[in-house]
Amino acid sequence: MSTSTVRELPAVAPAVTAELVAALSPRLRKRLDAGITKLADRPVVRGGDTVRITVDDEGSELELHAPGGVVADAAAIRCGCLLAPDCLHRAAAASAAPVADASADTASTEGADGIAGVGAVEAAGQPAPLPGVREIPVPDESATAPQLAAAHAVFEAVAAVLDAGTDGSGAVLQAELLRAAHTARLAGLPRAAAAAVSVVTGVRAARAADPAFRLTELVGAVSEALFVAHRVPHATGAELTGLRGTVRQPYMPDGSLRLYGLFSEPVLTASGYAGAVTWTADAEGRLYTVSDVAPGGTGRAVGAADRAVRIGDTALTHRELARAGLAVSGATVSPTGRLGAGAGVRAVRASGVGWRAEPLDRLWAVPVAEQVGRALDGGHDLLFLEVTAVGAVREAAGDCLLADCGGVPLRLTAAHDHPELPHRDNLRLLAAARGSRLRVVARLVAAPQARAQLLATEHPMRAGSRVDVGLDRLQHADLPVPASPPSAAPLAPAAPVHVVRTPDEAPLHLLRRRIEQAASGGRRVLAFPGDSAADVHRLHRHGLGTAGDILDGLLAAAAERSRDAFGRLLPADTGHFARAWLTAARYTDEVDRVLCAAAWGG
Repeated sequence: MSTSTVRELPAVAPAVTAELVAALSPRLRKRLDAGITKLADRPVVRGGDTVRITVDDEGSELELHAPGGVVADAAAIRCGCLLAPDCLHRAAAASAAPVADASADTASTEGADGIAGVGAVEAAGQPAPLPGVREIPVPDESATAPQLAAAHAVFEAVAAVLDAGTDGSGAVLQAELLRAAHTARLAGLPRAAAAAVSVVTGVRAARAADPAFRLTELVGAVSEALFVAHRVPHATGAELTGLRGTVRQPYMPDGSLRLYGLFSEPVLTASGYAGAVTWTADAEGRLYTVSDVAPGGTGRAVGAADRAVRIGDTALTHRELARAGLAVSGATVSPTGRLGAGAGVRAVRASGVGWRAEPLDRLWAVPVAEQVGRALDGGHDLLFLEVTAVGAVREAAGDCLLADCGGVPLRLTAAHDHPELPHRDNLRLLAAARGSRLRVVARLVAAPQARAQLLATEHPMRAGSRVDVGLDRLQHADLPVPASPPSAAPLAPAAPVHVVRTPDEAPLHLLRRRIEQAASGGRRVLAFPGDSAADVHRLHRHGLGTAGDILDGLLAAAAERSRDAFGRLLPADTGHFARAWLTAARYTDEVDRVLCAAAWGG
C-alpha cells in the first residue's frame, strides 16, 4: 500500500460525479465546496484497485473502487459514516478527483498500447488523415433529436460556467456540466463531451491554483465547447460529422513499415492520465506515434519513457526507440498516425539514423512557412527548425528561449511547467548556449509572433546526439565553454534576458483581455466596462474596426439586465452573453492564425 494526498485520487467518470451531486439535498449542495476543501487535507491510502480515505476523526473510511484506474459506477464509491449513502463525502470525493476521459471505457482492442486516456484529444476535433487515406462521402443528414437536446444542454451548462467565472463555478455547476457531457456522449457527440470535460478540468485547475493552469487553455476549451454546441443544430453532412467527432479512431491495415525514431515526450494531463509518446517517421517523411498513456500521475510520466514499447515482441523502451528504429509487419494505423498494437502486429528493433541523415533530414528541408501553414490548416503541429540560440526572453509565464530561425525571432517555450519534468530547466540552460546552431523539434503555438513549445533538440556539445527536452536533463557540463578563460567567467554564463514587446501590447489584446477576464471572473467583471469607449476607439484607430464592434457588443451583453413589473432585476441571459463571448473568442483565434502565419513569413 502507498499513502498520498487527495490529489492522487483515481479518475472518476463524468456520469458518476453528476449522479452523486444530483442526489444531494439542497442543504448539502451548499456545503459541497467546503466538503471538498476538507477532504483535500485527508491522506489517501492505495491498495490495488482500491483507494481509501479517512473522512473524519471517528475513523470512518471512504472507499473508491477503480479497476483500471477509473471509477465507472456510483456504487464503487462507498462511505462508512453514519449518514451514508446520502452523505456529503461520496460527492465530495468524486468532485475532487480527476475527470475520466469520455473514451476511457470504450477503448478498442487496438488501444492496447495504452492510449485510451488520450482518446478525448482526438474527439476534440477532426484530425488530419494520413496521406493516401481515402475520404468517404458523408450523406447530407441533420442532427438527431437526442443530439439537439444534448447540444443545448452542453451550451447552457458552459454558458452558466462562463457567467460565473472560475471563482463562482463550484462543484454543483461543474457537476451540471459533467452531466451535460455524459448526455452528449450518449447522444453520439463525443467532441462536445470531450470539450465539456476539458472545461471542468480547467475550472478545477484554476480553483486549486494549480501551477500548470493556463488561462488561455481554459479559454480555448470554453470556446470549443460553446462553438460545437452552437453549431450542431445548424450543421449537416460533412460539417456535422466533424462536429460530432469520434471516440475511437479506426485503425486501418498499413502493411509493413520501416520506421526511424525522432524523439519522445512525456504526457501528463490534468484529467489524471500520464505516460509517453514516441514520434517516428518512415522513409517518405510520414509521422507515426507509439503511445503508452494510462491513468497515473507525475511518476508515470517520468518513468514511462523507460517502459517497453507495446508493439510486437520488441524489448525497446520509448527512450531507446526515439534513437533507434522499428520494423513493423501487419501494421495498423489510425488517421492521425498512431500505431495500433493488435494481436496480428509484429515489430522488431531496427537501426536508427541521425537527424542530419536520410530519411529524417528531409523533415528539416521543408520550408518553415510551409510547415506552419500545414499546422494551421489542421495537419500535425510539429515544426522541424534550424535555430541559433540568442538568449532568454522574460514573459509573465516565465523566461523562454529566444532563438533566430532564418531571420525570424522565435520564442521557444516549455511544453509543461511541472517541476518534476525538466522542460523549464532545460530551456534555461539552452539559453546560456547562445550562438549554438541547433536543429530542434517544436510544437507550433498560434500567436501573433513566432512561438513554439520546444520538444527535442540536438545536443549543444555532442554532434549526432539529441535531447528529449521533457525527459533528459541537461547539465552545466553539457554547455559550450565560454570564449573567455575559465578563470574569468563561470562555466555556464547567465543568459541575457531580453525585454521585448509582447502580444499583450498589441491593440487586439484589448479584446483578448476582456475574453480572458470573463472566463476567469465571469460576466460581472465586464458589466462595468470603465474605459471601454477608449478601448473601442483605439481598436478602430488601428484598423481593427470589427474587433472594436465585437468588444462593444460583448460589454453590452455583459451589462444587459432586464427588470420585472416591480423593478426587480431578472436573471441575466447567460445564453446571449455566451454567444457574444464566443463571437469575440472565435474572431481573435482567426486573427491570431493570420498574424501567426505572417510572423513566420507565410
